[in-house]
Amino acid sequence: ISRAIPLHNSGKTSAAVLLSPAHGVNLTRGTFMPYLGLGTAKLATEKTIQAVTAAIDAGYRHFDCAAIYGNEKDLGVALKEVVGPAVKRQELFITSKLWNSHHHPDDVRPALLQTLRDLQLEYLDLYLIHWPMGYVRSKDYLTEHRQGTVRPSEDHYTDTWRAMESLVEEGLIREIGLSNFNSRQVLEILDVAKMKPSVLQVESHPFLPQKELFNFCRQHGIVVTAYGPLGLSQSSARKPDVPSLLEDSRVMAIAAKHHKTPAQVLIRFQIQRGVVVIPKSATPSRIQENSQVFDWQLTDEDMAALEKFESHRIITYDKEAKHPLYPFHEPF
Repeated sequence: ISRAIPLHNSGKTSAAVLLSPAHGVNLTRGTFMPYLGLGTAKLATEKTIQAVTAAIDAGYRHFDCAAIYGNEKDLGVALKEVVGPAVKRQELFITSKLWNSHHHPDDVRPALLQTLRDLQLEYLDLYLIHWPMGYVRSKDYLTEHRQGTVRPSEDHYTDTWRAMESLVEEGLIREIGLSNFNSRQVLEILDVAKMKPSVLQVESHPFLPQKELFNFCRQHGIVVTAYGPLGLSQSSARKPDVPSLLEDSRVMAIAAKHHKTPAQVLIRFQIQRGVVVIPKSATPSRIQENSQVFDWQLTDEDMAALEKFESHRIITYDKEAKHPLYPFHEPF
């Protein structure tokens, strides 16, 4: 299996894009990360096993999880069902994320161990600091998050990072990275890191292409993962004045030209930029459909058009804008 996607933006289809969902990139410490993964935020209990099974059947081997999603126990049950009969553990790439209430260095290892218990795994392929903002330590962080009663802590992510590094040394994590950090914050991590971040996961779609941030990451050898690649049309965070990308006439026209769905165009857009992408769905037919993005490509004109949309950030986390480590005050 090839371990990297040769990227081409010409209008012609070439053998270089005839790829499967197993294709991906080698991270800092040599771990192979597939370009396509299944996002699991808000994946309901009754649909978890169905979604994971459908994803495995469609060729997915990458699953993106987080403690704050509140469904890692369900995902653990689902993964247990497929590991062994369908795939080996070493064929999978599992990501999870450290929540803001666990930024104190003493809390990082217990938080990871809880995630491993919930997911029924012995190690994670990738562990991310979910947000740069730390909250006061709490055992009932899910309730506090839902109720909006969290309070900022004085914990700094550089201290959290050192604790993350020790978990790699212990063999509990293969790779470590960041999520929702801006370029200045990433540089602060790089300044203190023994192990540089392997991945930065951020919101990205044609309304938020993140070109400056992506170029910054490439300069520093950091792989980018795009969450919300379909425009987060079902997200409660999406403001009423932000249009649906899946129904956007420009996306639909490109999709019609290639005889693809709008979702396939939006996923291919990221992969063709060399970005890992984690679309979310609980519907088996859509999970299958979303995986069919490796045997065709967008033209230069398509790519240019998709990078010129009006700007809309969907996940703004406005309620935390006064937190001293809030990431979205910076240009990128």
